[in-house]
Amino acid sequence: MGYLNLCECVNDLRRVGELVEYSGFVDPYLELAAVQRRLYLLGAPAVLFTNLRNCEFPALSNLFGTERRINYIFRDGIEPLRNAIELGSDPVSLLSYRVKLRSMFSFGFGALLSFYYSCPRRVSCKRAPVLFCRTALDKLPQLVSWSGDGGAYITLPLVYTEDPDRPGLGASNLGMYRVQISGNDYLPNVEAGLHYQIHRGIASHHLAALRRGEELRVNIFIGGAPAMILAAVMPLPEGVSELFFAGILGRRRVPFCNGGIYAEADFCICGRLGAAMKVEGAFGDHLGYYSLSHEFPVLKVDAVWRRKDAIFPFTVVGRPPQEDSQFGRFIHNLVSGVVPRKIAGLAAVHAVDEAGVHPLLLALGRESYVPFDKKRRAAELHTIAHAILGYGQLSLAKYLFIASKDDDSRLDVYDVVGFLRHILLRVDWRRDVHFVTETNADTLDYSGYLGGELNRGSKMFVAVSGEPVRELSDSLEGVIPCDNPRVVMPGILCVEGIVGLGSGNLRAKDFPAGFPLIVIVDDANEAAASLRNFLWTTFTKSDPASDIYGVGEFSYNKHWGCEGALIINAKRKKHHAPELIETPEIKTKADNIVQKIMKK
Repeated sequence: MGYLNLCECVNDLRRVGELVEYSGFVDPYLELAAVQRRLYLLGAPAVLFTNLRNCEFPALSNLFGTERRINYIFRDGIEPLRNAIELGSDPVSLLSYRVKLRSMFSFGFGALLSFYYSCPRRVSCKRAPVLFCRTALDKLPQLVSWSGDGGAYITLPLVYTEDPDRPGLGASNLGMYRVQISGNDYLPNVEAGLHYQIHRGIASHHLAALRRGEELRVNIFIGGAPAMILAAVMPLPEGVSELFFAGILGRRRVPFCNGGIYAEADFCICGRLGAAMKVEGAFGDHLGYYSLSHEFPVLKVDAVWRRKDAIFPFTVVGRPPQEDSQFGRFIHNLVSGVVPRKIAGLAAVHAVDEAGVHPLLLALGRESYVPFDKKRRAAELHTIAHAILGYGQLSLAKYLFIASKDDDSRLDVYDVVGFLRHILLRVDWRRDVHFVTETNADTLDYSGYLGGELNRGSKMFVAVSGEPVRELSDSLEGVIPCDNPRVVMPGILCVEGIVGLGSGNLRAKDFPAGFPLIVIVDDANEAAASLRNFLWTTFTKSDPASDIYGVGEFSYNKHWGCEGALIINAKRKKHHAPELIETPEIKTKADNIVQKIMKK
């Protein structure tokens, strides 16, 4: 049986040695976040901080910091869901109450029990621990993670809304959208900033409310059962409530009372979204840069509730890997079989964490459109690539590399070096690179922000099938017309400049054939020092449409290609957001606190 609330989880983790308490003084302004970043990298236990500056509530960090701890927390819920997937069930049908009785019996008793847990239960407001008493936004930990943040943020908020056209739990949305509770022009304790992205379920709810001339009721939960936190970041299809998933994973029916209030939450902020907008941000985000200040909807706060034994869980985002990297791995392990069933021909897909997740996807697909063609080239892979770039959160991808699974049975999308090597051995830049321009982009990605318009950018996919067409090199012998060339891996160079870039006069014979990919960076030594550095630098600091060049580039029938190496300009540009940097003072304080915690 899973945990009813966060307090039960904390007590259990303490019992098995997966959680420690720290009673030393910690400031939520910069210190707390810096400590968490170190705890995660060390694979440390979860930590309950009980002595925060200007705050009466304990704060919990690193709850999902290790794979072992996540598997322990959800030990009772992982296998039932995984078994349903492996038996060929349709999880979407199960979660959306569309499973026929005859089909349900085929799932067996375990699936029937899961179906039972997926149904939220109603409780009276008098029996809702979260409604114990009122508090205020300024009583919560005023967590500021990076020095350039616009104010204090809730970083693990469970934002709950219902469809105004179909009110009730069945069509509800539970998402994790950052919430700014102080700073900028927000009126203290009565306004908060709600930053949601354009592809999220809350957007359709907000639009429906505005269309009806109404305000959208919003409840923001903090804490509660760990399954609710994971459910809020699940990439579920529209119309499928995250509450159903939380019940299955947590092995408990999620308790709700009137007004759409999650009864076992630790805190609940009740408010309304109208048409009013105010500047939200800046905020140090998961790409490793600040997302800048922009206008977003203002939440009018009606009440802030809390339970008697309230705990404030938080996380910190920044350049990966961070704790949210564990979220991604865990979710992939749970639902890795779902996306390939939704996209015909897709065998596997990997959003590369080191590249910021959304900027880079690696995928394997079937290639069977023209089996009689002796000169194998990508065909069906194009169809699959377009489907990937139009599917759910995968649509945020900026670069997609897709290969035929039939070319090498050993190919693995999680072996990034091996996958890139496979691509570079086979790619023909004259035909295999394709662009989508002037399209939607990740709200947090400023690489395509040259025109100053948020949510706009471009995409590129490379589809490869067939036998190798070249050998890859790792030798810098000979003359290379580049500044400070450094080998990242066979076939890939990082350089600090190329004479004549953008002139259209770069000739293939002047560049080594064994390096089909060249990336221009600010510091080649640093970018080539590790695969992590290369991936982050290349794919977060470039926009395909504006930053891709080629040796011997050409345009034919509206198709762009190049005779020689593909060149990505991943230098820092003026329109890019600032990188996240810790101050020396905070580094010293955080190091000292972590040393004390790790001695426990």
